Amino acid sequence: MVESSNSTLPLSSDFIFPINNDVQAKSRTDAESRVIYLCGNSLGLPSRRSVALTQEELAVWGTHGVVGHFRHPYDRPWVKFTDKLNPLMAEIVAIAKGAKEKEVACMGTLTSNLHLMMDSFYKPTADRFKILCEAKAFPSDQVGCKNSFASRMKIADTILPRKYAFASQVKAHDLDPATAIIEVSPREGEYTLREEDILEIIAKEGPSIALVLFSGVQYYTGQWFPMESITRKAKEQGCICGWDLAHAVGNVPLGLHDWDVDFAVWCTYKYLNSSPGGIAGLFVHEKWNNVELPKFAGWWGHELSTRFKMPAKFSPVVGAQGFQQSNPCILALASLLGSLQLFKEAGMMDPIRERSLLLTGTLESLLTKSKYFAPRDEVRQLYPQPGSGEPGFTIITPSDASQRGAQLSLLFLPIGTGIMQKIFTAISDYGVIGDEREPDVIRLAPAPLYNTITDCEQAVHYLEKAFKEITE
Repeated sequence: MVESSNSTLPLSSDFIFPINNDVQAKSRTDAESRVIYLCGNSLGLPSRRSVALTQEELAVWGTHGVVGHFRHPYDRPWVKFTDKLNPLMAEIVAIAKGAKEKEVACMGTLTSNLHLMMDSFYKPTADRFKILCEAKAFPSDQVGCKNSFASRMKIADTILPRKYAFASQVKAHDLDPATAIIEVSPREGEYTLREEDILEIIAKEGPSIALVLFSGVQYYTGQWFPMESITRKAKEQGCICGWDLAHAVGNVPLGLHDWDVDFAVWCTYKYLNSSPGGIAGLFVHEKWNNVELPKFAGWWGHELSTRFKMPAKFSPVVGAQGFQQSNPCILALASLLGSLQLFKEAGMMDPIRERSLLLTGTLESLLTKSKYFAPRDEVRQLYPQPGSGEPGFTIITPSDASQRGAQLSLLFLPIGTGIMQKIFTAISDYGVIGDEREPDVIRLAPAPLYNTITDCEQAVHYLEKAFKEITE
């Protein structure tokens, strides 16, 4: 059920929460109350709709067996199941007027889709062979750096989750990751990237860059990169531009078609609530339909009219769906469909983004009022020596709401002293479910579909209690 616009209620009451007893929140006396779940940036919660649709498909499997591929009691024959999903996914990743379902496919996993896209779009030459991406945006990685152009470029030291894909793709072309992968790092003492620095590097290095491939939203800091301007600058320099939208899809409004993005990949188990390890997705701009055909053909990418005749010659589905390889797991599709239906009922990304701004803005306001909060620009003054200073925290996510999604990343101080681990244990015992990132960060992300203002208030309340416990 989708609720009203009342800010004290979730956009949807359809989601299932763990309870304190289930997660062993031992500091709570209300064992049967639901937890304060602010971890949708890592794994979204299940909806009752997703559970019901998954159970229906299990039942159809039992009552119809293989016949369910073609005849289905709920009008979801398995060979066409993604026809229910693709229009909804197109709305998620494209401004409404630019939503084109042939540009999206629900398929595979994030990394396998990334490899498929890079195999097709990363075509290095002797002069243009580099991949430009962001580094893990954390200032301790830039000790000794100066604010020069050169210092903001790092060579192949990435610890992003997709680093293995980048390195293996580069090696497959007999290139050295040490020279072929360029990372953009924050300036000294800063936590996030400046738009002008990214654009400057693209402008100066553009003739040698084959592929620009950033995260839409950076997983560690929560920074939402200026996707449209980066894409435009990459195109001006003749580069292919792709995006990893793992932390952006379902989180922030996207306009992939209108922005002229070449390709994008994403998972669906975070903000799209599809299930642990749920099916992923990809986007390929329609301008490539007759230019860049799938290099690694699979029978599910063959046009449906003759797919089961299995002709000798591969005839791909037009657009992104031609990149499909094997038949997808119907249970995973059903779970995703349930969540996307709730997105649709909530009005898709405009009202969801509006609610997200309210929730994350409220959480930020409450956190900055804490006596343990250290303003970002005062951290060096308050903590001049490593390991010195009173326990506290700062927020390394941009304070400008247009440069972030739902997530706030809290950096616990003094860094390297184990404060984060103590706080994380304490708030977990109070039933606050966040996400820890070693060595010093906790990520909190109110999901606009199911979180409330009360969740934000309670999370900060228990964070305060946790600090008091470790400082008294």
